[in-house]
Amino acid sequence: MSELPESMSAAVYQRPGVVEVEIRPVPRPGPGEVLVEVDHCGICGSDIHLLLEGWAGKPGLIAGHEFTGSVAALGVGVGDWTPGESVVGGPSVRCGHCRRCQEGKPAQCEEQRSIVAGADGAFAEYVVVNAGSLIRLPPGLTPRQAALAEPLAVALHGITRSGVVIGDTVMVIGAGPIGALSIAALVARGIGPVIAVEPGERRRQLARQLGASEVLHPDDLATFPAWEPERQSDRAVHVVLECSGHRSAMEAGFHQLRRGGTLCLVGAGIEQPSFDPNRFILNELTVVGSFIYDLGGFEQALALLGQDGFPTDLLIESDDVPLEGLSDALAGLAAGRFAGKVMVAPGATEGPGD
Repeated sequence: MSELPESMSAAVYQRPGVVEVEIRPVPRPGPGEVLVEVDHCGICGSDIHLLLEGWAGKPGLIAGHEFTGSVAALGVGVGDWTPGESVVGGPSVRCGHCRRCQEGKPAQCEEQRSIVAGADGAFAEYVVVNAGSLIRLPPGLTPRQAALAEPLAVALHGITRSGVVIGDTVMVIGAGPIGALSIAALVARGIGPVIAVEPGERRRQLARQLGASEVLHPDDLATFPAWEPERQSDRAVHVVLECSGHRSAMEAGFHQLRRGGTLCLVGAGIEQPSFDPNRFILNELTVVGSFIYDLGGFEQALALLGQDGFPTDLLIESDDVPLEGLSDALAGLAAGRFAGKVMVAPGATEGPGD
């Protein structure tokens, strides 16, 4: 630990839409913790809520949880890691003994803490994490590619929760990072055809490149009045994955289901949707929620990222963002100027072009 620098650069929340680089002390790992030198950290939709919309609350938070890096120092009692090893940030450690953990559903651990705003994250040169939440970087994957593991694990959990199987038709609403990863994962698994629904032209083009059989604008979706609860869309599908978090998209997605179909809500939003109970009942529809990861979801995601032909290059913006460019990148993502995942790299000097 004596060889560690005393200070580091970090992108720190000041107020909604304003993130500034500050010089902070390099944190030291406590018992059971590891200090990681950050290589890449993806910008998540939750980061937009926290930093752009102000969910972070008071100033001072360092966000970022989709990271890769290398082990820089070990806390007391950590024996499974060696300084210099390349790592991927994995799921938070769960209790392991509550009913939900025992059922193999760690996403619903009964002792989990709020994840809205907690410990400092990886939009910095260094981050401290629990040793049990790290995964070794698999051979054949670059740290930049492996930084997709967290959002891909989220997408895979949505697919699991939806119950979709080969032979089902699927609609993915919202082709942002989670929607795009869902399309790529479905195609890679031979599930489909997959219909994508997205208003932004860049993301529509990405959905086509990822293998969507049809790409629609939200205005193309048919919805029906309450007095026609059994009427179905000509494009009705077995499963809808709603990845945008918008109320109108959730409500429209509900109308795209075949009889016995499932709407899986993956994207989070503030506005609450409403669904016609008669359509629910007469068509025996199912609506499920999806929160974070399957048991073993990160390992599944890393294996899929390393699979021949998986389109990681399409899924990531071509240029990295420096810490100084985080505010602009957040605004660009919110405005739909970027189609792929935007990666922050503390060593980057230029951001992605518009």
